[in-house]
Amino acid sequence: MISNRNIHWAIRMLREMVAEWREPIVTRIARRGDPFQVLISCLLSLRTKDEVTRTASLRLFAMAETAQEMRRIPAEEIAKVIYPVGFYNTKAKNIHLICQDLLQRFGGEVPREIDALLTLNGVGRKTANLVVTKGHGLPGICVDTHVHRIPNRWGYVETRTPKETEFALRSKLPEQYWIEFNDLLVTFGQNLCVPISPHCSRCRLADSCGRVGVTRSR
Repeated sequence: MISNRNIHWAIRMLREMVAEWREPIVTRIARRGDPFQVLISCLLSLRTKDEVTRTASLRLFAMAETAQEMRRIPAEEIAKVIYPVGFYNTKAKNIHLICQDLLQRFGGEVPREIDALLTLNGVGRKTANLVVTKGHGLPGICVDTHVHRIPNRWGYVETRTPKETEFALRSKLPEQYWIEFNDLLVTFGQNLCVPISPHCSRCRLADSCGRVGVTRSR
């Protein structure tokens, strides 16, 4: 089992493994140092493949890079630009409302607090934590399907929902790893520790993994 006795070793192994693969688009966008673009690209990424998110984000940011600029674009036009991301019409309306909210309530700035971010249309805990960590560089744990699945598979946590996983990790995972944990596990989960039949024979963590729920592997 992976536990706090060997989590530092596990993180080192993850860093070495994921260096071989392409990082998520939201991580690349975060390097621009703009919390607004992190927020919007994360919203686009929900239930959408990374490559689709990448092209949609780049098209949208080519038209508008700030909340003030994007607010001027009708939601119908935003929907056309971001298609075919999942739920593109709903996301376009949410983006429009978010830009309006940021301008009216936050002076055009993206909040640094999770509770404030959760008041924005379409923003859940995953997006809020990602904006806090990737947009503002503050401690937080962003839990998506990979971050929920993999620590449970390791036996590191035993949780039923992403929210339970977030708080279990907050109480157990050393804070020095919080910001990078999502990046590591998303890339790892997309390329090796996949949901069905993971590639355990190629994984450096295999001997220490609890393989909870794994019935078939490669």
